[in-house]
Amino acid sequence: MTKLLDQDQKIRNIVAAQIIKIFYPFVIAKTECGEYLKLDLSINEKKDPLFWEDLTSILKAHLWVPVGRKYHQLLDNGWLVEPQIKLSN
Repeated sequence: MTKLLDQDQKIRNIVAAQIIKIFYPFVIAKTECGEYLKLDLSINEKKDPLFWEDLTSILKAHLWVPVGRKYHQLLDNGWLVEPQIKLSN
């Protein structure tokens, strides 16, 4: 079962941010603490017109998105954490 990220220790590596400015190939976000981040986009993200359309929709809706604290990248899995499978001996 997948659980929300705020129930997991990985939350320390993630910051909530709102997209505040989009100008190709740059995206600026503001964290809930007021810090401004230039998001680090992959080559595929930069080339993908649907990605830019989605970002524009997120900007207009003022949604919060999860961003990796260290590398300033958008997270693929949103606010969910995949369950860890415990192997029994």
